[in-house]
Amino acid sequence: MIDLLKKTLLAGVGAAVVTKEKIESALDDFVRQGKVKADDARIMAEKIAEQGRREFDELAADLSSKLKESVARKDETTQKRLAELEARVKVLETKLAEAPSRANEP
Repeated sequence: MIDLLKKTLLAGVGAAVVTKEKIESALDDFVRQGKVKADDARIMAEKIAEQGRREFDELAADLSSKLKESVARKDETTQKRLAELEARVKVLETKLAEAPSRANEP
């Protein structure tokens, strides 16, 4: 499960890199066409990159939180099942302990 999450995050980073390259390319085209000044293009690229980093950090934090919640739920379920099994074992041990005394009865 961890490997899948890691691959998913890395794929997201790869997509961000491709997106950054496409943004830079598009902005370069705008500069060449005279639609945007080079300084303005640099500022836009920085803003877009910062927004991407922020969104990635938020996504990573959200994913981490959800993963922790999932592990906690599984741990609660495991603890509950373990307690139930321990109770069943106690019942069986009690029955087993009583069985020889019944065998000795006439």
